[in-house]
Amino acid sequence: MQKDIQPEYKEVTVTCACGNTFKTGSVKEDLKVEICSACHPFFTGKQKTAEHGGRIEKFNKKYRQK
Repeated sequence: MQKDIQPEYKEVTVTCACGNTFKTGSVKEDLKVEICSACHPFFTGKQKTAEHGGRIEKFNKKYRQK
């Protein structure tokens, strides 16, 4: 690495829109995110699962022979 051209890597605080904060390393002063692992539906288990049916089911329903 060449000297004096690399940005300074430091520990910063990440702030989520839900209010959760945690520390990480970055070259920026502070980070603000809209969604984190504390409020993301995949990680919290409050995920909505919709049973819409796949393409095969739609095809079979549309072209079902009688």
